Amino acid sequence: MLDPRLQNKVFDATSAAGFLRDYAESLARGLSSVDGEMLARACAAVKTCAETGGTVYLVGNGGSAAICDHLVCDLVKGTFHPEHKPVLAVSLTENVAIYTAVANDFGFEDAFSWQISARGRPNDVLIAVSSSGKSENIIRAVVAAKEKGLSTIGLSGFGGGRLKETADIPLHVAVDNYGVVEDAHQALLHAIVQMIGNERDGRS
Repeated sequence: MLDPRLQNKVFDATSAAGFLRDYAESLARGLSSVDGEMLARACAAVKTCAETGGTVYLVGNGGSAAICDHLVCDLVKGTFHPEHKPVLAVSLTENVAIYTAVANDFGFEDAFSWQISARGRPNDVLIAVSSSGKSENIIRAVVAAKEKGLSTIGLSGFGGGRLKETADIPLHVAVDNYGVVEDAHQALLHAIVQMIGNERDGRS
């Protein structure tokens, strides 16, 4: 398997300032490439999920798993308002016992899909995060979620892979650098959290 680092677009290495300039410009282009209507739909799906007592499940590998764990905190705490139902959020890598038990018994490729099949309900939402959009365990989780009637949001980068085509609501960042894609994914999820929080606080 090709080391993902070798797939990164290389920025100006003649100086730190030049590298930072290229990196920042790439991040701005990546965020600008995201379909604003899809972002609005993603935000609406999360709000509806909360209002109907559903759970937002998140799946990702590596840095994307860290993004999912971060978002659980932000969704639960950053949107809380005493006059609204809380946004219930769960990262499917946060419980190492369940994650490793499923991976050991059924295979790494089904470490997320099994959990979704066991726990998911039609009023839930799955947010799937994969920089390449090609991770098999992520794709299988999306397929399992759709079979159970969950709404699916897919965050991808590079060419988008199968995740871009499979998710109900694709949030695709058209950038060829893992660091930039992950930064953009974090920013998009922060945007969703802040839009919901601002609306609940009457600051829209």
